[in-house]
Amino acid sequence: MSANRRSVLAGGLALAGAGPLPAAAVAEPLPLRRGIALWPWFSLTTEFPAPRIDYAWPPFQADRPTPTRDDLRRLAVLGFDFARLPLDPGPFVAFTGGRRADLMAMLSAVIDDVLAAGMRVLVNVQANAATHHYTPDAFYGSDRAPLFPAYRDLIADLARLCVRKGIGRVALEPVNEPPQGCGAEAWNRVQAGLLTAARGAAPGLTLVATGACGSLVSGLTVLDPEALARFTPLLYTFHFYEPYLFSHQGATWLTEEPFYRWLNAVPWPGTPGRQPETLAAVRARMAADRAVPEAEKARDRAVIEAKLRDYFAAEPGPAYLAKELAPVAAWADLYGIPARQILMGEFGALRTDARYTASRAPDRAAYLGDVRRAAEQAGFGWSFWNLFDGLGLMDDAHRIDPALVAALGLTPRP
Repeated sequence: MSANRRSVLAGGLALAGAGPLPAAAVAEPLPLRRGIALWPWFSLTTEFPAPRIDYAWPPFQADRPTPTRDDLRRLAVLGFDFARLPLDPGPFVAFTGGRRADLMAMLSAVIDDVLAAGMRVLVNVQANAATHHYTPDAFYGSDRAPLFPAYRDLIADLARLCVRKGIGRVALEPVNEPPQGCGAEAWNRVQAGLLTAARGAAPGLTLVATGACGSLVSGLTVLDPEALARFTPLLYTFHFYEPYLFSHQGATWLTEEPFYRWLNAVPWPGTPGRQPETLAAVRARMAADRAVPEAEKARDRAVIEAKLRDYFAAEPGPAYLAKELAPVAAWADLYGIPARQILMGEFGALRTDARYTASRAPDRAAYLGDVRRAAEQAGFGWSFWNLFDGLGLMDDAHRIDPALVAALGLTPRP
């Protein structure tokens, strides 16, 4: 991407006085408008600890939550038109021969079940950063990563499977949240290699491209789609959890930013008058935890107070979301990419400890509704994260949250 294009996008502006760059005639990608992720159906593995690099059989944890066929039908009736199916590539690379064939058969059967329920399928390959061997860096940190050839071969095999299911029903997303920095040439080479493998194996199959730095907006808007034109039909995806202070409050897994674990009662929208009650709720959560040293709490409290000042000063609400999404629309306009070819591939908000957040459930629903509407107003498709877990549409008893159904604007089919 040239320097002048970078400066345009950095300012979130369209080219003054100029129309979009001419778009070549390309095949129309699969329409994906309203989706939901089905993690952890092909995730949560049972990998053996180092120095072993193999998995138990079957490789997925038996107690992980998975949807029933009735659940899939319910999702289709609610109005979801596709399911995003995350897949941990580790077992598919570790096993060979009959076991590898069995894994592909399991995946094929699940795709059939989703299709039979009345939804399209987006197969999404998600390497597991928590493993010790089959990591994102080992698979696609660069095109010289030790496991990149095996990963590329898997993408080709998955493309063949997808195309057998029908190019009008299934699409393939080769990588989830690339770890490279925004605009990194290493990612451009990796993505081109994976798309080349997929396209060679499956002409006509819709593929999904993304930017680096975790598929953030800032990663997509420095991606040069003209370099990917030969891989059409293509969709372009980004993930959106802004502002993280709201969507990830209470997250315990963000160990590099441990202050998130204390956050609760962060409201949506973020009106300044609610700052004192949020600080009081944070202090109460800290006081209730006797295991963490006071010095550590003091460190986190100082960070939180500064972050909350910024949060409430920004007064986040619908206008804030529109501003955060504007660079994606500017990037699409710049390159003549129709908005319908942009997919907000993940968005969501965490449910934290019920002792602190039961009264905040309306805020979560309001946030999800505002994000969904902002994407639709921009013309983008979307996929909600997730069906299960702390961000899920369903609880452990497979009960669907009606407030989230309303927030997602779903209209149940008769």
